[in-house]
Amino acid sequence: MSAVRQFRIVVRAIQAHSSWVERQCGVSAAQLWALWEVFREPGLKVSDISRRLSIKPATASNLLDKIEAKGLLRRERRGPDARVVQLFPTDEGARLLASAPRPAEGALLDALTRLEDRQLEDLNRSLEALVEILRVKDEGSALAPMPPAEP
Repeated sequence: MSAVRQFRIVVRAIQAHSSWVERQCGVSAAQLWALWEVFREPGLKVSDISRRLSIKPATASNLLDKIEAKGLLRRERRGPDARVVQLFPTDEGARLLASAPRPAEGALLDALTRLEDRQLEDLNRSLEALVEILRVKDEGSALAPMPPAEP
């Protein structure tokens, strides 16, 4: 039961961080992370955002649609291949990022990077064993969004 409690604490901490980010910025934590990625490297493609956030391309596209609808980024077709859509922050998006909370990548990734290498390796091995026991073979399930927090 201790492990279950620890998992619940981790999930609730992530959900609380996401809610706090949304209250502070008016965008979700995932939207903020995506916007940061575009700001860091203007001209990224949807597939780049998908890889960087470890989400499915369709999920990335929907996420970017919401950011674009808020006027925080724009899509442009540049270069020799007009089919390729590149992403750029708007001035409003850059202003939002100037006052946005960090880490941009979110609380979980930040916490994981603070673990010592040995701790992270042990955690990864343990989680792999848990996933194996649960028979979760669909790697794509790791890319699915987490459900919202319970009230």
